[in-house]
Amino acid sequence: MSDTVLVTASPLMRAIHDLFRRMEPPAGRRGDLDGNPGLEIAPTLRDAAVLVPLIDREGGPTLLLTQRTAHLAAHAGQVSFPGGGVEPHDDDAIATALRETEEEIGLSRQHIDVLGRLDTYITRTGFRVVPVVARVRPPFTLIPDPNEVDAVFEVPLSFILNPASRVREAREFMGAQRYFWAFPFGDRYIWGATAGMLVNLCDVLGEIE
Repeated sequence: MSDTVLVTASPLMRAIHDLFRRMEPPAGRRGDLDGNPGLEIAPTLRDAAVLVPLIDREGGPTLLLTQRTAHLAAHAGQVSFPGGGVEPHDDDAIATALRETEEEIGLSRQHIDVLGRLDTYITRTGFRVVPVVARVRPPFTLIPDPNEVDAVFEVPLSFILNPASRVREAREFMGAQRYFWAFPFGDRYIWGATAGMLVNLCDVLGEIE
């Protein structure tokens, strides 16, 4: 991280910036297996990365999320962070997250300041995901790819950080109860891997509350 003075619209955003600058890179792992012993994970894992975009709004940071289109092969119709699989020409997870974000929603990397990362997340469907946390500086223009993204929306970070906003839910999957985190937000239902990464973000940012 640079030692240049941060100009930010929100005191919380400054605190988040300072927290990640002090943090050691996380070495932990989380995933769909957490709280679900016996859940089968795909035998081979594909490396992937997502951007966890914190929009630096004057009223406080918001999280930018996407609603995936219904025809995609993986996680169709779900709320997710912009991101995708690592390609051979990507230098690292940050490069993947920035490239995929630009491809999916048209958010130029010139508006993005990478802050750090969260624990690696292993999905049941066979992805080993690195969540890259970043500050996004408005104003910016988004151009969502209609083949991948049905909608782009923002959620106040204060909503995500409120413990009352998250619920532990269960669904039957292959004859057994599967437990997962969810953040119901209006007509949006944030669950699965995205919600699991948000719980990780809450754990990290809890240090500055």
